[in-house]
Amino acid sequence: MNELIAFFRNNSKWFLFIIYVVISCMLLFKHNPYQHHVYLTSANAVASGTYSLSNEITSYFNLREINADLNARNAALQQEVVNLREQLDILHEKNFTDTMKVDSTMQHFEFIVAHVINNSVSKPYNYITINKGSNDGLKPEWGVIDQNGVVGIVSNVGPHTARVISLLNPNFRLSCKVKNSDGFGSLVWNGSDPTVALLEELPRHTIYHKGDTVVTSGYSAVFPPGIPVGRVISDNQNRKENFFTLKIKLFADFTTLSNVQVVVNSYRPELKALEAGEKEEEEENIKNPFKQ
Repeated sequence: MNELIAFFRNNSKWFLFIIYVVISCMLLFKHNPYQHHVYLTSANAVASGTYSLSNEITSYFNLREINADLNARNAALQQEVVNLREQLDILHEKNFTDTMKVDSTMQHFEFIVAHVINNSVSKPYNYITINKGSNDGLKPEWGVIDQNGVVGIVSNVGPHTARVISLLNPNFRLSCKVKNSDGFGSLVWNGSDPTVALLEELPRHTIYHKGDTVVTSGYSAVFPPGIPVGRVISDNQNRKENFFTLKIKLFADFTTLSNVQVVVNSYRPELKALEAGEKEEEEENIKNPFKQ
């Protein structure tokens, strides 16, 4: 203790000098507009550099998790390829070659890769901003997915960026079904847990098991059928009612969104035109119910 007191006593002049310098700088930057502007500009530059460095470091350490996820998905795809080859071999052995047809469901879908530049998960209505816009060909009402599953749908498009209604938004409802089943319902976020959503309005006869995968139904021009969404974790099923609800654990991790893909359906203009024609015809029938 005596040594510490002696240290401060021997260096008291330097400490006093530092205190005077700090006070002088505070008075200088506070009461002089030019110096105050220089101070703020320098502080913002330092803060921006710090945030950029922090983001680069965080992105670097997330690479291990991203690579692990990609490896797992590659393994699953490889297993699926093996299973499909085995099925084709069986069909060839049974002389079904002439009747085999190539599934063209996905041929009219393309994907535009984009990067997430802003994202929210804790608000009542969450949105995502991506770094692609109309200059890249994006349009509203296009679906957005990532390497795990459905993320949202494009709402507003600017020249260089686009706003996406997140799946974590009660205004976004997605037509989904339990994989390998016929019944479908509407997936909607319950507004609390960013990892859980509800699959509502499922028909009573729908067969499912805990752990089953939930996928897009394909009953829209936004998402292809079979895109993963999540897995069943529980229900509030009541067999006395015509419909019931499943609780779904979402595959997409919205707290670590980075790269996403925008789904482009080349048939969408044709489908929209048909829907518009059907709507006009329906309105005309309402106005003239006896017209043949």
